[in-house]
Amino acid sequence: MDDKKKYTWYALYTKSRAEKKVLEQLTNMGIKAYLPMKKILRQWSDRKKWVEMPVISSYIFVNILKEDYRKVFEANGVVAYVSYKGHACTIPDSDIEAMRRTIENQLDFDVETDQLKKGQTITVTSGPLKGITGEVLEVQGAKKLYLRISNIGYTLVVDLADASFTKES
Repeated sequence: MDDKKKYTWYALYTKSRAEKKVLEQLTNMGIKAYLPMKKILRQWSDRKKWVEMPVISSYIFVNILKEDYRKVFEANGVVAYVSYKGHACTIPDSDIEAMRRTIENQLDFDVETDQLKKGQTITVTSGPLKGITGEVLEVQGAKKLYLRISNIGYTLVVDLADASFTKES
């Protein structure tokens, strides 16, 4: 019998502007959660301030065991699992890792657009996203790559510089 339990990533939909509170509650419950954040400069009438905002509004990602599926609803602000045809969408570990690296590194890459075509799958072979595989959804100029995050309908737009890649067959 295999004692190793299978943890799976899921996306949760939260109440508006409740993502940070939900993250804190889930963490306190012992649930591994990930909330991708970005710093943006906000303008008020009397001042400007850098604030951290969720990359995807009202979404948080959890890595749970099947038996903890209902436990996440104990956190105030959790609305539902992001689902398709009535089933919670699982998020591949590689998609979470791609999102993490994209956000944490904040570095540019370089890709020659004449070698990329819409629909191709590529693997980055150098730079901070080394090893990340993504589908080319759109090529815009020479410096943008759109990586689809499977199953939740979002795309990361990555500025590219100083990286190489290989096309998958």
